[in-house]
Amino acid sequence: MGEKQFNQIIKEGFSSLSPGQKRVAEYIKGHMDEGALHTAYQIGKKAGVSETTVIRLAYALGFSGFSDLQEKVRRDWLENKQASQTEVSAAIDTTEESQLFETVIQREKSILEQLLNQGSSEDLWVAVDKIVQADRIFIGGFGSSFAAAYWFYYSLRQLRENVSISTPTGFMPEDVSEFTEKSLVIVFSFPRYRNDSLKLVNSAKQQKAGVLAITNRQLSPVGQIAELTLTTEEQIESSHNSISSAITLLEVLIAGIHHKDEERISSRQQKLERIYANHGLFIE
Repeated sequence: MGEKQFNQIIKEGFSSLSPGQKRVAEYIKGHMDEGALHTAYQIGKKAGVSETTVIRLAYALGFSGFSDLQEKVRRDWLENKQASQTEVSAAIDTTEESQLFETVIQREKSILEQLLNQGSSEDLWVAVDKIVQADRIFIGGFGSSFAAAYWFYYSLRQLRENVSISTPTGFMPEDVSEFTEKSLVIVFSFPRYRNDSLKLVNSAKQQKAGVLAITNRQLSPVGQIAELTLTTEEQIESSHNSISSAITLLEVLIAGIHHKDEERISSRQQKLERIYANHGLFIE
């Protein structure tokens, strides 16, 4: 988990940018190769803004100038290029049956390598602290995003109390009516993005609850407005969203929670084991 990547810098400063600067930021974010190689004038023309707006974006994001911004984009692009080049989901040839499974595994491997490169240890520890310190946690995942949300809900219930979850199709206002500034909402949002995710984030913010988004990119709809955003496939261009990257990210969080809250977790798990034994829940 290295230094902060360009997409994270954009996410943190996005809300303060002018409309034109936002267009440039989104354009570079989606075209890192052009951002790494083209001039400010060329980028501005592609984004539909002036060269001056491109230069002002660099200053707005804390760079000393456009060349400084471009050098950061170039480093990130080159670091991620190798992993991105191995993304071959669009090239899977169903007629080559002997290579199909190997191709899928290689694709998943490239996604996990990208997850390692793009992550921020600081953000992960902030997320862990928020989860440990929250008085209650509500997990939201809608549609296909519910699968990863439920996995985390089930795992987190083994570690702490006061954890609840939405349904795959929505949530009730009563579910979030008792949130306070000490509560935490964790929203899973992967394409196609559901409106319920935005509704949940806005409901949480109205009650001053913390919001952690787990999504595929920093500038996804919930990624832009969440207090903290963790991403899975930031630089991978694919119509397929890997469940393995989401679960791996959650495994990292679980490991961090174990490290930070070991004593309380041990006490809870001992209590749960007694209950499981009394109910004869497991075969072994």
